[in-house]
Amino acid sequence: MLQSPDSYHDPVLLRECIESLVLGPGLYVDGTLGGGGHSLAILRKLEAEGWLERSLLVGIDQDDEALATARRRLEPFGRSALGVKGNFRDILSLVSGEARRLGMEPAAKGILLDLGVSSRQIDSAGRGFSYMQDGPLDMRMDASAPLSAEDLLRDLDERELASIMFRYGEEPRSRAIARAVVAAREKQGPLQTTKELAEVVRSVVHGRQHLIRSLSRVFQALRIAVNGELDVLRQVLEDGVALLAPGGRMAVISYHSLEDRMVKQFFAKQSECDWGPKGVGLREPLSRGELSLVTRKAVTASEEEVRQNPRARSAKLRVAEKTGGVQ
Repeated sequence: MLQSPDSYHDPVLLRECIESLVLGPGLYVDGTLGGGGHSLAILRKLEAEGWLERSLLVGIDQDDEALATARRRLEPFGRSALGVKGNFRDILSLVSGEARRLGMEPAAKGILLDLGVSSRQIDSAGRGFSYMQDGPLDMRMDASAPLSAEDLLRDLDERELASIMFRYGEEPRSRAIARAVVAAREKQGPLQTTKELAEVVRSVVHGRQHLIRSLSRVFQALRIAVNGELDVLRQVLEDGVALLAPGGRMAVISYHSLEDRMVKQFFAKQSECDWGPKGVGLREPLSRGELSLVTRKAVTASEEEVRQNPRARSAKLRVAEKTGGVQ
């Protein structure tokens, strides 16, 4: 098993990512830089193969703390590594601009997207991502963004809150929980802490296992809504394919069914070939898909990795390659 190089956040499926993504020199993009764990492994692989001097890694993150940590970690690689602040929905403009500035063709050999929240963000009570610690109801990936979870819970009506919890968390008790949120804020004022929200969920959901699942789903739903994660994912998938060079690969790690379903369906749609009307019996398709699937099924973490990092249990990796030849 490839050793994790990151104490900020254990990068999941590290060996599988590197083996499927780093296949030659070129432009690599880590759209979710985090603490730089995956990026560091990519750079080490490029260095070990003698490809580093002909390569550039651009890492993108909207979290200032993560970006500062990653930049320090990647500093030994000098001009071969670049950390850029931004949202990966702007991957096309961010990477194209940096590549051209450095005199490099903006066509990526590999793109990695590690979705979800980092261990550091989850474990930081002040970020408000976890129901296990008391902190402000924030949940913003970018601390300078205007909308927080507290804002949603204060301003949205019962129907809107229930819709968020059901759509983004697939929470079966969404209506009852939303009703309890509205009742709580009418009685005691707006909810302001993760503990207060957890208490509202506890007032509706009983039984330890049911409660843990509902808490996880409600917090996930609010985080997705605050950060617009599914809309952002849809955008980065489309623009990421446009950024890939022919033969370049995109690897996406997701952590819940909504994300994985979106990635799976997108890759499948983009890999479809046009065989014309039924019954024609063509030997070759009229047109081929823009992608070909590298992984037919999602790759999951080994038992060993899950033992070392329990948060890897829900991770699913999917990889696709842009058609048109190998760079």
